Amino acid sequence: MSLYNDYLNEIANRKNEGLNPKPIDDGALVKEIISQIKDTQNEHRESSLKFFIYNTLPGTTSAAGEKALFLKEIILGDASVEEISTDFAFELLSHMKGGPSVEVLLDIALGDDAAIAGKAADVLKTQVFLYDADTARLADAYKAGNAIAADILKSYAKAEFFTKLPDIEEEIKVVTYIAGEGDISTDLLSPGNQAHSRSDRELHGKCMITPEAQTEIQELQKKHPEARVMLIAEKGTMGVGSSRMSGVNNVALWAGKQASPYVPFVNIAPVVAGTNGISPIFLTTVGVTGGIGLDLKNWVKKTDANGNVVKDENGDVVLEEAYSVATGTVLTINTKEKKLYNGDKELADISSAFTPQKVEFMKAGGSYAVVFGKKLQTFAAATLGQELKSAYAPAKEISHKGQGLTAVEKIFNKNAVGTTPGATLHAGSDVRVEVNIVGSQDTTGLMTCQELESMAATVISPIVDGGYQSGCHTASVWDIKARENIPKLMSFMNKFGMITARDPADKYAPLTDVIHKVLNDLTVDDWDIIIGGDSHTRMSKGVAFGADSGTVALALATGEATMPIPESVKVTFKGTLKDHMDFRDVVHATQAQMLAQFGDNVFQGHVIEVHIGTLLSDQAFTFTDWSAEMKAKASICISESDTLVESLEIAKSRIQIMIDKGMDNEGKVLQGLIDKADKRIAGIKSGAQPPLNPDDNAKYFAEVVIDLDEIVEPMIADPDVNNEDVSKRYTHDTIRPVSYYGGTKTVDLGFIGSCMVHKGDMKILSEMLQNLEKQNGKVEFQAPLVVAPPTYNIVDELKAEGDWDVLKKYAGFEFDDTAPKAAARTEYENMLYLERPGCNLCMGNQEKAAKGDTVMATSTRLFQGRVVEDTDNKKGESLLASTPVVVLSTILGRVPNMEEYKAAVEGINLTSYAPPLN
Repeated sequence: MSLYNDYLNEIANRKNEGLNPKPIDDGALVKEIISQIKDTQNEHRESSLKFFIYNTLPGTTSAAGEKALFLKEIILGDASVEEISTDFAFELLSHMKGGPSVEVLLDIALGDDAAIAGKAADVLKTQVFLYDADTARLADAYKAGNAIAADILKSYAKAEFFTKLPDIEEEIKVVTYIAGEGDISTDLLSPGNQAHSRSDRELHGKCMITPEAQTEIQELQKKHPEARVMLIAEKGTMGVGSSRMSGVNNVALWAGKQASPYVPFVNIAPVVAGTNGISPIFLTTVGVTGGIGLDLKNWVKKTDANGNVVKDENGDVVLEEAYSVATGTVLTINTKEKKLYNGDKELADISSAFTPQKVEFMKAGGSYAVVFGKKLQTFAAATLGQELKSAYAPAKEISHKGQGLTAVEKIFNKNAVGTTPGATLHAGSDVRVEVNIVGSQDTTGLMTCQELESMAATVISPIVDGGYQSGCHTASVWDIKARENIPKLMSFMNKFGMITARDPADKYAPLTDVIHKVLNDLTVDDWDIIIGGDSHTRMSKGVAFGADSGTVALALATGEATMPIPESVKVTFKGTLKDHMDFRDVVHATQAQMLAQFGDNVFQGHVIEVHIGTLLSDQAFTFTDWSAEMKAKASICISESDTLVESLEIAKSRIQIMIDKGMDNEGKVLQGLIDKADKRIAGIKSGAQPPLNPDDNAKYFAEVVIDLDEIVEPMIADPDVNNEDVSKRYTHDTIRPVSYYGGTKTVDLGFIGSCMVHKGDMKILSEMLQNLEKQNGKVEFQAPLVVAPPTYNIVDELKAEGDWDVLKKYAGFEFDDTAPKAAARTEYENMLYLERPGCNLCMGNQEKAAKGDTVMATSTRLFQGRVVEDTDNKKGESLLASTPVVVLSTILGRVPNMEEYKAAVEGINLTSYAPPLN
C-alpha cells in the first residue's frame, strides 16, 4: 500500500491548498486501488472505488490500461464488484477515449460470447479514437466473416458516432463577464510564471485572471443558473499573444461544462468574445474544446455628419458603443439564425462563429473527434467497398477562375489532402493539409503528452518529416519543478519518436536552444507547413502556424492539420535603409507605417507575405517572428534563389551538428532532413523548382509598401502603460522613434535574447562594447544587461571567432551547464550577465526583472506582468527595441539620444539589407 499511502499524503497536502485529489495517471497506483476494491473488508475500499471510477485519467496512460483490464475482468465474469455492473463497466469504458479501452472492447466484441459481444459493439459504435492497429483488427475480422465486425463497420460508414449525437441548442443563454478592457493576452488567462502547473488542471485553474475574478464568475453562475458565463475582451481582441490551450482550459474549468462525469477537471465548451473578436490562434484552441468565440463589434468608429471618421487630439479614431455588454448582462445566442440578442433586440450577426465546421466541433465536443471521425468513416466505407457519403459538412472549396495564387495558397494547394481532384483553391477554402515539421515546447509539452494520451496516440505519424521537443522555456533555472517535469516530458516525447533537446539515456548533453530557432533550421523546404506549440512558430521558410498543445498533439498523431486557407497581405519595400539602422527597426516601422496607411491593423488574422529578397533566414526570422505581435496568422518570406540556397546550407550545417551530438533517432529523422535539403537545393540551382513565389495576378486582402527612406532613427514598441485609454495599453501597436524620449527616460534593466535575435546581434553587442571602450576609455553599466543567446551553436561560433571572450571581459556572470542555477535571480547588479541559451526574461515564468522596473529588451512580449510586474505605486514596463538600443540604454541607464546612438554604432555593420530589385 505504499503508493496508496503516498497518494493519501498528497491528497492531504492538496486539501491544505484548497485542492481536490489529483487525477491518477500511474498504473501501479491503480493496481493497488483495484486490490483494495477486490478486498471487501479493506478499510480503503469505498474511497478506492471512487478513485477508480471518478479519478483515473483515460486514454493511453498506464492508469487507463489497468482500469480497462479490470473492467474487462468484470464484464467477462472473472471479477465481481457489487458497485460495478456489466452495463456500468461498459459505460466506464465508453468514456476512456481509446487506447486500452478500445483494445478491450474489440477483444470482447470479436470474442465468442454473443451477448456481451453485442454490448461491446454498441459501445464501439460511439468511439472515434481508433488507430491503425484497431482498424486493422476490425478489417481482418470483417474479411474473416465476423458479423459483429461488419455491424460495427456499417455503423462507422454512416458515422453514427457523430450523427446520433444531439444537435447543439438553438438558443444559448449567456451572462457577460468583462475580463478586461483592451486586448486580453492569454497571459491573463494562464500566466507564464505558472507554466509549471499547466498539466495539473485544477491547480493551474487557480491562476486565471485573479481569485476575485473567479469568485465573481461563480457569483454570476449562482445568479444565472440558466446561462453560461461569457468572458469578454471589451474594446479589444480576446486571446492575443499565444494560443495557450491552458488558457482555454482555465476558462472552460470556470465557465464551461464537464466533458465526462468520470474524468475530473477536463471541461469543454467555453464561450469567449471580444469587441474585435478572437485572436486566430486562440480561436483554433477554442475549437479544440468545442467552444464558441464571438466577434461582438460592440464598439464602432464614430463618424461625423458627412460620414468621416472622427479622431481625437492624438489622431486616434474615436469609438462609440453600439451596444452594452457590461458584466451581468444576459444575452441570447441564436445558433440557427446566427444572431446575438438582448431580449428581442438583435445586437450582432455572429455567423462567423457558427460555420458548419465550427458547429460540428461544438456538436462533437471538440475538433479532435471530428478529425478522427472523418478518418474512421473513410476507413469503414473503403473496407466495406462502399462509396463514401460523408456525414460531415462538405469542406468549402473556393476557386476563382483566372485568379492567380498567393504564396500561402500555393503551399496549401501543394499539401492538401482530400480535396476535389484538379481543383485550384483560393483563400477561404477549408483544407486538410499534411504537416512537415512539428514542434513542442517544454511549458506546454506536458499538456501535449496528456492530449496524446487522451487521443490514444503512441507514435509520431510517418507523414511528419520531423518533430522536435525543446527545453528552452525552462532553461533559465534548473529548479525542483523543472527537475520533476522536464525529464519525464523528454522521455515521453523521445519514445513517441521526436528529436528531443534532452536525451533520456544521457548520450548527449541537454540543449536549451530556443525552439523557434531550431524549427527554423529543421524547415528545409520553402513549401513546408510547420505546426508548433508556441505563437512564435513563424518560420522564414515555408509557412508556420503557432498552435495550442492539442493541435500540436493532433499534428504529431495524424500528420495533418485542418484550417481555412488564410487571406494574405503583401508587404514590399522601397528606398534605402540607412547604415545606422538595424533590421529590427524595419520590423517595427512596418507595423507603424501599416497603421498609418490603413488606420486599422490589416495584418490581423491574415498571412503576411513579405518580399524579403536578400536577407538570410536567420535575420528574416526577426520579421516573421514579430508577425505574432502584428496579430497576423502567419508570415511567409519570399526569397531570392541564392539567398534561399545559402539559408538551406546554413540549416544543413546546424542539423549536422545535431547529428554529430548524437541527437538523431533510429528513424534517422535528422539525416532525412539533410537529404531533403539537398534535393531542394538541387531543384533551385537547376531551375526545375525555383523558390516559392506568388503569381503576378494573385489577389491580396491588402498591399503595404514600406518606405525604408522614412526610417531614420531607431523604433521602439512601447507598452504605453499610462495611456488614459486602458484599451490602448500593452498592444504592441504603439511604435515610437527614440527621439520621442528626449534622452531622459530611465532604463532599469536591459535584456538581449529570445527568438528575435541571431548571431549577428551577439556580434553587434561585442563590437559596441569595444567601440564604447575606445570612445570613453572604459565601459561602465548604469543598469544590468542580461544576455541569453538563442542557441548553443551561436555560443560555440562566438567562442571560435573570439567574440565570446570579449563578452566575458565585461561580464560579471557566465552560465555553467555543469552547475545550472537552482533558483531564479531576484536581484541584479549593474553588469553584464551571460545567461544560458533559452527564453529567459522573455518567457517570464522563471526569471523576471525587479517589480516596477523599466526594461529595454529585444524580446517579443510587452504584456503586463510578463517580463516585469508592477509595484503598488509604479507600473513595470517592457519597451522593445533593437540590440544597439538595448546595449546603449544599459550603459547610459536611460534611453539614448540620436547623437549618442550614432556614435555608439559607428563603423558597425548592423544590417546589410536592400529590397529585391524586382
